[in-house]
Amino acid sequence: MPALPAKLPQAGTTIFTVMSALAAEHGAVNLGQGFPDFAADPALLQALTDAMTAGHNQYPPMTGVPALRQAVAAKLNDLYGSAYDADRDVTITAGGTQGLFTALQACVGTGDEVVIIEPAYDSYDPAIRLAGGVPVGVPMTADYRIDWTAVRAAVTPRTRALVLNTPHNPSGRVATAEDLDELERLAEAHDLFVVSDEVYEHMVFDGARHESVARRPCLSERAFLIGSFGKTFHVTGWKVGFVAAPPALSAAFRRLHQYTVFTVHTPTQHALAAYLADPAPWQGLGGFYEAKRDAFRAALAATPLKLLPCEGTYFQTVDYSAVSKLAEADFARWLTTEIGVAAIPLSVFYQRPQERRHVRFCFAKRDETLAQAAGRLARLG
Repeated sequence: MPALPAKLPQAGTTIFTVMSALAAEHGAVNLGQGFPDFAADPALLQALTDAMTAGHNQYPPMTGVPALRQAVAAKLNDLYGSAYDADRDVTITAGGTQGLFTALQACVGTGDEVVIIEPAYDSYDPAIRLAGGVPVGVPMTADYRIDWTAVRAAVTPRTRALVLNTPHNPSGRVATAEDLDELERLAEAHDLFVVSDEVYEHMVFDGARHESVARRPCLSERAFLIGSFGKTFHVTGWKVGFVAAPPALSAAFRRLHQYTVFTVHTPTQHALAAYLADPAPWQGLGGFYEAKRDAFRAALAATPLKLLPCEGTYFQTVDYSAVSKLAEADFARWLTTEIGVAAIPLSVFYQRPQERRHVRFCFAKRDETLAQAAGRLARLG
């Protein structure tokens, strides 16, 4: 047999697969991997059936079904005052991860450096490396804010792009208008691309506003904005998202997109286009998850776990220092096998692990699931 090329030689199995398998093996409540355990809106499921029955089962346009691209552009422009053109600037993708991967392939070349804010979602690093780039991790502050002094210090003449994630997975923090001010100054001063992961855009709590790069013309003209229908509509397994970018960036993205997936499942696109005619589902998403956050936090208040701020997403990070001195990965395994609740250790989201004794729970679950998990976690006290 010929030798295989050594691509991502340090990469193992993703932590989400590892912890979900461990949870299944031990009958643990899986609050690790970020997916809902409740059903999607029956109206959306019916729209999918209707689309298949209507014959929308062949290849759609490479860039996506026109009606869905139009719905995305209209929503972005109405929400953020942007000016995305549905035909020119919006591409439907096979989930947010493919959008991120292809955007990074489009703007990163051999030897280019890309700043990623850590803890960082685990697909960023390998996507950058496969593009020939060098990921440069910059840790957030102790309270999970972007450390702009450290970010500026990390930028060199080889820096090509920065990956922004807001609302932030795994910390649950949300970027502020001041953060976007800093990013705008940095991107303009160093002529950087921005890859903006905004898949949790509608999950922002306590009256705060999602600060999208689409709100800033100086940022949107150099940014790939990534969104996810799976996160928004509780259908993560559908793996459909979008990328919005100005013409030159979209053209570069589409050149690669056509040879990566070519296009995305046709009837699902038609179903989503029809479903987006009613804005109520995504408009109510923040309140829906805020109520789950509040209930989950109230249930955990009786445990020795310290609750860290959760401003957005459907993730709650906790400090377990009062429970154990185990390292994060070891504690997550112990919690799964001995207490019966699966979590994700934050240390896996760093190039150089920061052992803070923090793990992340997903609260995109049914009330009874969260109550069961809280009951088991109460044993920690």
